[in-house]
Amino acid sequence: MNETMARFYFLQILYAFQYLHSKNIIYRDLKPENILIDADGNCKIVDFGLSKRIDSRSKTYSYCGSAEYMAPEMILRTGHSFGVDYYSLGAFLYELVTGLPPFYTKNHEQLQESIICKNYRFLLI
Repeated sequence: MNETMARFYFLQILYAFQYLHSKNIIYRDLKPENILIDADGNCKIVDFGLSKRIDSRSKTYSYCGSAEYMAPEMILRTGHSFGVDYYSLGAFLYELVTGLPPFYTKNHEQLQESIICKNYRFLLI
C-alpha cells in the first residue's frame, strides 16, 4: 500500500481509538482481519470480543490479542492500558506499508522475544 493510503487508514483508526479511549474502552485486537472497508472507502473496526472497559488510571493484566500486534507490556504481563492500542496501530501501519508485521516469524517464542528485546531504528527521509 502506498504511504498516502496507509496514512488515511492509520488516521481513521487513530480517531476511532481516541473515541473508544474517551469512553474508557481498550480495543486490544487490532489486526488487518478486524478492519473492514465500507463502500465509501472508510474503515470499520469489527470484533470487539477482546475489548475491555477500564478506568483511565487503571491497568489490566489480561493476555489477549494476536501475537504479531501485541505490545511488550502485554507479553510481559506487567499491566497495560490504552497504550497497547497505539502499539498495535504502529504495527498495523508497518504492515500496511511493508506487507508484513514487524518482527514477523512463524516461531511464536522468537516473535515475542523480538517484540520485547530487539533493537529497531527509524529511518527519517
